[in-house]
Amino acid sequence: MNPRITRIAAWMIALTLIAAPIIAALNGWLAEDRWPIRRLVVQGRFAQVNEADVRSAVAPQVRAGFFAVELDAVKAAVEALPWVESAEVRKHWPDRIDVRVEERLPIAFWGEDRLLSHRGDVFVANLAGVSQDLPHLDGPDLRASEVWAQHRAARERLADIGIDVRGTRMNQRGALSVFAADGAEFVLGRDQIRSRLERFVLAMHRLPVIERSRIARADLRFANGFAVVWRAVDPAPTAPAAPGIESRSLHEPQV
Repeated sequence: MNPRITRIAAWMIALTLIAAPIIAALNGWLAEDRWPIRRLVVQGRFAQVNEADVRSAVAPQVRAGFFAVELDAVKAAVEALPWVESAEVRKHWPDRIDVRVEERLPIAFWGEDRLLSHRGDVFVANLAGVSQDLPHLDGPDLRASEVWAQHRAARERLADIGIDVRGTRMNQRGALSVFAADGAEFVLGRDQIRSRLERFVLAMHRLPVIERSRIARADLRFANGFAVVWRAVDPAPTAPAAPGIESRSLHEPQV
């Protein structure tokens, strides 16, 4: 036999003997017996996430052993849990998996039965234990971050005249309305929202606080003013409205 061929054959046999155990380990053939995952470390600050649920989600993904564990599969299983915002997964030789979990932080109720997270994601979760002080928002899911930003801007501006904004709704056309804690509605529309709010706030500064508290609905979509519906008051002397502020407009509202 040709010596060169013999050497090549010997090298191929040697490489096969070396590679076979590695391939077997990577495919999980030997991993369960020889390199099992013995420790799972879960890290994170939890208010709503249950650590036991995290461990239950991870367990089926690590049965193949250390070398065959797919970290992306573990990550996906943990992130599928309701209150999990994100997960980071790492392996540590010889038998440990670390899972760091970031919990969703709810910043608002969304619609009837969902929540909005601090990352702008709408998610489903058990609402028990969620603070009822969170604002109530609604609108197209894909525009949740925009609704939140508009809510914050309107809340800050209207607070300057003593109006406590507690909710914001965007309809399918993108028009906004905000709602005060006392039930008053402020229709902002979808265009020139900042300038409309500014005009309204400047006008309301001319009214006494007691008069502002009588607002039931204000439509800010008019070109040069706004329309206000006032709550009824007990028959008693009241201060007249400041001159120059009208509660009705003869023009049609804009969008």
